[in-house]
Order: sequence, then C-alpha cells, then structure tokens
Amino acid sequence: MAQVKKGRRGLSVSKALLARSGLRPRKRLGQHFLEDPGIIDKIITHAQLNRDDVVVEVGSGLGALTMPILPRLSHVVAVEKDPLLVSILRERVSPEHREKITFIAGDVLKLNLKEVYDQYGQKIKVLGNLPYNISSPLLERLIANRDYIRSAILMFQFEVAQRLTAGPSEKEYGALSVICQYYARVSPLIRVPRDAFYPRPKVDSMVLEIDFERPYQLKAEDEESFHRVVKAAFRCRRKTVLNSLVRGMGGVPKEMIARALERCLIRPERRAETLSIDEYMRLSSVLKPDKTVA
Repeated sequence: MAQVKKGRRGLSVSKALLARSGLRPRKRLGQHFLEDPGIIDKIITHAQLNRDDVVVEVGSGLGALTMPILPRLSHVVAVEKDPLLVSILRERVSPEHREKITFIAGDVLKLNLKEVYDQYGQKIKVLGNLPYNISSPLLERLIANRDYIRSAILMFQFEVAQRLTAGPSEKEYGALSVICQYYARVSPLIRVPRDAFYPRPKVDSMVLEIDFERPYQLKAEDEESFHRVVKAAFRCRRKTVLNSLVRGMGGVPKEMIARALERCLIRPERRAETLSIDEYMRLSSVLKPDKTVA
C-alpha cells in the first residue's frame, strides 16, 4: 500500500473553481475535494482502465477524477448530489468528450446499477471518494448488485477502511469486514493524508480496491443464514459469541445455539471478533432456519 504526499500544484484548483462560481464547500454534503495530482494518477493506474470500460463515478464533484479518465474509456456515469457542481463539471467537459459522459444530479444510493449494466451490456467499474455517511449503505448496495460490477476503487475515511480490511482478532474486525470480504477481495491501495483535500477534513483517508470477481474461495451453504448469523454475532461485541447469538437470533433457544457451536468446534466463550469467515459459514449452515441441531 502506497502513501502519497501532496502534489506540487498545491491545493488551489477546487478553491478557484468554486470561487469563480460564487460557491463554497457545503459541509452538510460532506464536500472535500481531492486535489493531489499524485493520488489521482495512482487511482487511475490502479483502476486499469481501457477504452471499452464503463465507469460509475460516485461524487464526481468538480471533476478532479472525471476529467483525466474521460479520454481513457468508453463512458462515465458521473453521479453528484449537488446540482451546482454538476453544472460546473458540465461546462468543463470539452465538446469532443460530451458524448462519453452522462450526468446524474442525485443520490447514488438511488441509482439503478442493473439499468447501467443493461444499457451498456457489460459489467461496470465504480470509482469515487465516499462521504462518511454513505459508506456502509453504498457498500451494501454494491454487494447486492455485485453481478453487474467488476470492481470498485473507492476512497474511505481511514477508520472505515480499517474495518473493511481487518482480519480476525483485530479490534476493527466486525460484521462489515466479514460480509465484504466474503463477497470480494478487499485490498488497501493508498493511504491519503488529509491535506490532499480542499477543504481539509479532520481525518486521513484510504483508497481500497473491492474486486467482486475475486470473492472468498468458499461459498456459504445459505447466504441469508450467513448474513443473519454474522450480524447477530456482532450485535453485542462485549459478550461471548454464545450470548450475543442468543440476543441477536431472537427465538432460537440458547441450548440449540450452544449445540451448534459445539458441532462447529467453536468454544462458546469466544468473542465474535475472533471467528474466521470459515467458522461463520459452518455456523450459519448448522443454524439454518430449516435445520434442527441434534
């Protein structure tokens, strides 16, 4: 994983573009504009774009990423919640590239990814810098639509990225870690310092690659049961996995859960954060709603 320092151009481009339009960054929308050209180049390099690719860009903003990727691919669906920024970016796109970009002024959580897939007849790539408040819901949406996505290269607040990449027995390891790593290979790419943005956020960020074409090597017998067990296990992190499952799986007798743990060779006094993905898959198979633990 690389750490990139602030580029030579400084942090003036976004400020100048906003000032020209009489605008200021809007805090309620979590607007922090990436400015470091070194980081932008790194993201594009890791994305491995080619002329046939279709990209959905989350939070296109002022076009720091949009502008350099447009000449490299087939089409960009630029999604930006702030219509004022969409207007600025629309003016920045040259006439020769206007047919290669679709502007959507709206909430990316409402974007129909299957429609994008159907329209272009191929799996899409997702790029973007995520506001903190949509990280988890967007990941859930990407996982639900994984059949239409090749990979996602996204920038998260550092603490969120740590959760997504954490392994068993690490303090950041949680339900989101397990579920995301089950459906995709999650790789840290670049740690980004806070002074790479305008305005400067309070925390560092990290760029991750989420590769949906490389999921976990084993498959759960019942993915609905897998989700249920994982979320229940982490519901009460300070409790033992037995007590947490009892609370999280309302209606399932404690004795049945204890027998399931015994069958899976999982000690009931262990904590949820110590269980591996394999152990959660075995446990979810035994605790399927249609099964009775003997």
